[in-house]
Amino acid sequence: MTTRKIKKAIIAVAGSGTRLLPATKSMPKEMLPIVDKPIIQLVVEELVEAGIEDIIFVTRWDKKPLEDHFDHSVALEDDLKKNGKNEIAEKIGKIADMANFIYVRQKGPYGNGTPVLSAASLVDDEPFVFVWGDDLVKSEVSFTKQMVEDYEKNGQLMIGVQEVPREVVNRYGIVKLKEGTNEIEDIVEKPSIEEAPTCLADFGRMVLNQDFINILRETSLGKGNELWITDAIKKYIQNGGIFLAKELKDGQWLTTGDPLNYLKAIFAYALDRDDISGEILDFIASQKK
Repeated sequence: MTTRKIKKAIIAVAGSGTRLLPATKSMPKEMLPIVDKPIIQLVVEELVEAGIEDIIFVTRWDKKPLEDHFDHSVALEDDLKKNGKNEIAEKIGKIADMANFIYVRQKGPYGNGTPVLSAASLVDDEPFVFVWGDDLVKSEVSFTKQMVEDYEKNGQLMIGVQEVPREVVNRYGIVKLKEGTNEIEDIVEKPSIEEAPTCLADFGRMVLNQDFINILRETSLGKGNELWITDAIKKYIQNGGIFLAKELKDGQWLTTGDPLNYLKAIFAYALDRDDISGEILDFIASQKK
């Protein structure tokens, strides 16, 4: 099977981050730091490792700090060099050169499917990756790279999934697989704990294409009067399409949209750092009563 290589990604970054107020009052939630890198830079690095060249941010009016982060800061780089900090100057300069960055404003109904439609003209007739800008996937090999390689082998659309505790299934899209396969049989957005078909939750890593966009355009607003990706996936399957679930193994999906999970993400990345992990563990131990 010959498939087109995936070179583009859409990142949804138009959320308001209300659960992290007041920290997000004047700072996009995607720019909050995970140790010394903003959340969104870690997402971009994952995409770049997967061979993505064009990254389309679907934004809103208050995301300028995010746009500035992925641009050159000539004055800062010059000041660093003048002060002999050439290594950090080079590190800062490389951020703008990681990919081609494109910015579009989100328009349309509320919902996690709207960013795809807002950027649809920029991915016309080609496969692409769709990512939520506040979801991190910590793995030895870029999870997006794993998905892209799978797509190049089988040509099928897919979404990342991971088992979650039964008591939190009502927070996520929940996937039911055809027996003995990774093919999605059904997908339900935020089911009740009693009605959830499994504990397999989807998260913000997807491979989509023009056929999916066409179905998304015809998808009615669903729960909460929102446009849901899960509803479009269900419709895609009902129309005879195959949609796969890519289970995360040997890795960790980390949400960052609320204080507790944001702090968990910081610790997960901090403990990977040889320069600070030991002192972090000592500090945690010293706080125990």
